[in-house]
Amino acid sequence: MNKYKYAIEIGGSYTRIYVKDNGFALCEPTLVAAEPSPQGYQIIGLGQEAKKMMGRTNDSVEVFSPVSNGQINNYEYLKALLEYFFAKLDFKKKRDSIMVLVNCGLAQKDRDDFTTLLYEIGFREVILIPTVICSCIGAGKNISSTKTNMIVNIGGANTDIAVINMNSIIKGATLGLGGRAVDVAIANTIAYNQGIVIGLATSEKLKSEVGSLYPNDTLNMEVTGVDIESKVPRSYIISSNDLLVVLEPFFDEILRSIDVTITSLPPEISSDIMNNGVLFVGGMSKIAGLDQYLKTRFKYPFKIIEDGENVSILGAGKLLDDPELLKKIFENT
Repeated sequence: MNKYKYAIEIGGSYTRIYVKDNGFALCEPTLVAAEPSPQGYQIIGLGQEAKKMMGRTNDSVEVFSPVSNGQINNYEYLKALLEYFFAKLDFKKKRDSIMVLVNCGLAQKDRDDFTTLLYEIGFREVILIPTVICSCIGAGKNISSTKTNMIVNIGGANTDIAVINMNSIIKGATLGLGGRAVDVAIANTIAYNQGIVIGLATSEKLKSEVGSLYPNDTLNMEVTGVDIESKVPRSYIISSNDLLVVLEPFFDEILRSIDVTITSLPPEISSDIMNNGVLFVGGMSKIAGLDQYLKTRFKYPFKIIEDGENVSILGAGKLLDDPELLKKIFENT
């Protein structure tokens, strides 16, 4: 298992690639921009270039992610996007092998889709490893121990909850809740409450810069959208409290799912979690006030991992350098 050169995490918001001996090599939006033509939809932007087009082109241009909830929902567009990414790296067709990070519990058909796609791009060998296991490794946990670790990865498209020991997932679940769902909910809430329509790029910026779980946060940001009634541009000051009505239910649902998972475990494993705590990673773990929110609403010890959005791909990088551990994980997957 020492032949794997690349590791890739194809997230609902960002794709990250790690290259053995070179480190963290690429992080770009998992986005494609396409417009209609006589030959069908033609790609006009990929990755970062596609993101720049969000809300800034005519209505015929679509900017979208070819993956959703950890599944490929547009095979050819994802293939074009990944070929574009690997063209930026020193990728050698038919020589290099790759490790792909996937959601826990992904159906076999979806696993086969990822494997087939990477083979078609030109990889010699492809291996699939659960993202949460890489997250645990990236967070510095010993996954080979009989002591249980629990990790919650709140990503762009979904949330993975996993209980891990002895190099395998003993219980896992994937929720269709992620940062992109929050972006949509923010846009819908502002349209309903303030009467203006904003784009998803603006929603994402609001979430990143103003979003907070502190009930009395004073952060605010001016946004410009289209007035629903007059159809003309209008500006409005959005405060953290305006977004709290979106963020609290989102995290409340995740906590309920964690609680259901823990209460279904044998007492010995539950005891380990009470001793070791629950790890929170992923892009949404960076939201302001999450620490205080968990202290008041979560009944288990916890730790929010620094650099949580990159911890999975960094853990995958460690696996590339540890073929024996990779082999054990693969045999248990």
